[in-house]
Amino acid sequence: MYRIVFLLISSGLLIGCNVKSNQGNLKKNTIALPYYNDPTFTPLFIKDTSKVKEEITHTIADFEFLNQDSVLVNQDIIKNKIHIASFIFTTCGSICPIMTDHLKIVNDRLQNDKDLVFLSFSVTPWIDTPNVLNTYKKNRGINNNNWQFLTGSKSGIYTLARQSYYAEEDIGFSKDSTEFLHTEHLILVDKTKRIRGIYNGTVALDMEALVNDIRTLQGEK
Repeated sequence: MYRIVFLLISSGLLIGCNVKSNQGNLKKNTIALPYYNDPTFTPLFIKDTSKVKEEITHTIADFEFLNQDSVLVNQDIIKNKIHIASFIFTTCGSICPIMTDHLKIVNDRLQNDKDLVFLSFSVTPWIDTPNVLNTYKKNRGINNNNWQFLTGSKSGIYTLARQSYYAEEDIGFSKDSTEFLHTEHLILVDKTKRIRGIYNGTVALDMEALVNDIRTLQGEK
């Protein structure tokens, strides 16, 4: 919980930076949002873009899963694009519908941004076939072609969630694919596949912070 509190505070402080970014006032080679390089989600602020590759070594790993249309989707879909990752399952009656509805608010606010991708990974892929995900997407009123609902190997999804996205509150490296993954976290990743934000998908206020942070990333050089 401590990092969620920190992020709520820091997101509020960064709104001012976001406004400046949108107005084109960010100085050359400055970076407004932090990076997250390990599962502790310790924010790392880097002032100079030339230092990023040296200091931020963690990136999202390659992947390949089926989407809701039974099409194989891999890391090429997020190449040079900002993306948001969520982990849901269609039979969830608690946090998943709230998360998806809140994320749809972000989608609707930024529906004209073609370089923004939403990836919703199923944590019950043995239930959530492409057809099931297709029905789920339609029933939630989601028409965005850049919002992919993904299914496939359980171990593949769980490994990606825990070791690439650091999706859970607890440090994911201590868990294996036999332990069920259930998290309210939304992960914001920049065009270089580096993690730049984590948000509580059940909190509407976090969606405003997410929108602002996406706009800030869009202004980065």
